[in-house]
Amino acid sequence: MKEDIFDRMMHLPLLRIFEPFYRKHKEVLMYLLFGGIAFFLNIFLFLAIDRFLPIGELINNIICWVVCVLFQFFTNRTWVFEGHVESMSAFLGQMGSFFGGRIFTLAVEEILLAVFITWLAFPTTPVKLAAQVVVIVFNYFISKLVVFREKEEK
Repeated sequence: MKEDIFDRMMHLPLLRIFEPFYRKHKEVLMYLLFGGIAFFLNIFLFLAIDRFLPIGELINNIICWVVCVLFQFFTNRTWVFEGHVESMSAFLGQMGSFFGGRIFTLAVEEILLAVFITWLAFPTTPVKLAAQVVVIVFNYFISKLVVFREKEEK
């Protein structure tokens, strides 16, 4: 596979000492990087919408979900799992299974938010943070074992 920007960055003198660790754990490191970006994007959008557009936490969460899933699909496909495919039908299948997995974890998150924020009146931010951790773990395994598994079958 050709080198990406992150591989090339590891050749920089300051980062070269980390290259063996990076090469060995690249998939997890990239997932943590882009998952972390998506996590903060999700939290920031959720809190901003909650403050400026009081539309309810469940609708708010769906808006954040759409934005973040689009970001995650392209970053996971490009840099994390390197899920390049040869045909448009394979791409659409990959995208469909990615979104399907994310819909499952959206349902898990919506249930957690409904139970702990709406019904039990727990504080919004800690519940949202905890729910995001659960979702990130589920999403990794769904992406690795279902969506982008083709990489390992080659």
